[in-house]
Amino acid sequence: MRYKNLLSQAKEDSEFQEIIKDIINNPEVQKMKNYKVHGDTSCYAHCYSVSYYCYLACKKRKLDYKSAARGAMLHDFYLYDWRVKNSHIRPHAFTHPFTAYQNAKKQFKLNWTEKEMILTHMWPITFFTIPLCYEGWLLTFIDKKCAFYELLSSLKRKFNKTARA
Repeated sequence: MRYKNLLSQAKEDSEFQEIIKDIINNPEVQKMKNYKVHGDTSCYAHCYSVSYYCYLACKKRKLDYKSAARGAMLHDFYLYDWRVKNSHIRPHAFTHPFTAYQNAKKQFKLNWTEKEMILTHMWPITFFTIPLCYEGWLLTFIDKKCAFYELLSSLKRKFNKTARA
């Protein structure tokens, strides 16, 4: 599946929408739209994409795709701009999984898989928090793949904008 078609396909996937409905309708989660990650992608859009990919990958492998979709949607639920000095505890890459987990557990009842996914998704950067479930491993790799694509897409848009000027 091409990344560009992902959002339209995810919005049409009624099972996926039902699984994450309470999360995406939560006012605190909606605030993720105000923060950018990986170029010009919003934190919300990034988590939504990662969530859908995790859902699809886990469903295909007969894993816990419901927990995977939910955990992935909350994996970057940190609500600050990590690019702004003094907006958070540094370094962001090492600390944001714990912040996301703290925010998520205040808003939602998390199961073990969801908690595990949120806390370990930055492996191998956070080498002491290795994923302990298949869903966590998939999130770890899908998160990196989406982040890479989002950054490249953002750079391409900036380059094209500059070239046209």
